[in-house]
Amino acid sequence: MSLHGSGTRPQDTPRPDSTDPAAVNGTTPGTPANGDTGTTDAAQLPADLQDERLIAGHGISGAIAAFTSRLRSGDLGSVPVVVGLIIIWAVFQIANSSFLSSRNLVNLTLQTTSVGVIALGIVLVLLLGEIDLSVGSVSGLSAAVLGVTFVNQGWPLLLSLLAGVAIGLVIGLFYGALYTRFGVPSFVITLAGLLGFLGLQLLVLGKEGSLNLPYDSALVGFATRSFLSPALAYGLIAVVVAAYVVTRLRARGARASAGLSAAPNSVIAIKAGALAVVLLIPVLILNGDRGVSSMFLLFLALVVGTDLAVRRTRWGRSVMAVGGNVEAARRAGINVRMIYLSVFAACSTFAAVGGLLAAARLVAVNQSSGGTDTNLNAIAAAVIGGTSLFGGRGSAYSALLGALVIMSISNGLALLSLNSSVRYMVTAGVLLIAVTIDSLSRRSRQAHGRA
Repeated sequence: MSLHGSGTRPQDTPRPDSTDPAAVNGTTPGTPANGDTGTTDAAQLPADLQDERLIAGHGISGAIAAFTSRLRSGDLGSVPVVVGLIIIWAVFQIANSSFLSSRNLVNLTLQTTSVGVIALGIVLVLLLGEIDLSVGSVSGLSAAVLGVTFVNQGWPLLLSLLAGVAIGLVIGLFYGALYTRFGVPSFVITLAGLLGFLGLQLLVLGKEGSLNLPYDSALVGFATRSFLSPALAYGLIAVVVAAYVVTRLRARGARASAGLSAAPNSVIAIKAGALAVVLLIPVLILNGDRGVSSMFLLFLALVVGTDLAVRRTRWGRSVMAVGGNVEAARRAGINVRMIYLSVFAACSTFAAVGGLLAAARLVAVNQSSGGTDTNLNAIAAAVIGGTSLFGGRGSAYSALLGALVIMSISNGLALLSLNSSVRYMVTAGVLLIAVTIDSLSRRSRQAHGRA
């Protein structure tokens, strides 16, 4: 079978040198890239040369062609959720001019944090093609442990926090052991956990059923009253943009030294400028009120750290490999059992952290902590943010984007004084649209050989 659409064998056609622009276009020197116009069209390149990295040397036009090629093949990434978020914000701003005010956006970041942290764990589980239905109950149980040990038993705050996080870690390891040793489906395991740990939460809280956290405690202060100064916020933006530029330049140098195509400096500069704008505008708006919440900054740090772990570590690559094809991953020498154990443990740990942050923001723990729609919002956020239900595709930033969508809907409908019935129906519609887009894009990727 030919790799280039002709009748020749692959070994009969020498591999083009990736440093030669003409060879990158799949043409001989002096031949236009598309046969008649001389322009670069990624869709007309051979299948093995349509990777955006192989046409990066064409600068801005090459980057645009690569992006267009990915969209045509169904590799939509975060485009649908970003477009959806813009539409949601525009609709609510038109309906209520207070929606995009500094004060309301600060409240939105506070509301987003706990759900977003829990959604981070769901993203990891979905990357394996599994699910965790008990994250709400786990978050509520961890909050209950915090409240009882810190308020009733007088433990030091740090020890109570560690106990709450440890509860999540142990639960995740328990799930992973059941899944790997006995083959019990994750749906069944975590559904049982949803019921069982909800009951344990009620047992821990006892007859009182509700505990108020000390308002002057460091935890409550961190969640409700700790905000970055404008100078510190702008300084962090400068550090992030500088780190991005340095990282991109180092990657470019490494590829160039290996004789591979690399994005030119102009593309790196444009992306760095876009990143600066994306970070600067929200910070300017938030600084119009209280500023950037320290709790939200913690969430962003967890998102970035998780993204780096998934993309840049051996563990992360193993997670993606297992999610893509578990049998192929096993034959490649990956310890599949340990991957499942670690991911379930990470998911429940994130759920526990999210529960602790939610309790701190609400300054209370009660029987409804982690209940109501916490579970569904976290799962919906991961899916709406762009993580595939089929495994092997997704990003930690899906949790951020999806949580912003979910909480924007909740916040906007609350400003319009609409009750929960409308919010549930709107959220269900957005979730259904997201899953439909995921299914259609998966079919398109399969048709283009990118699944």
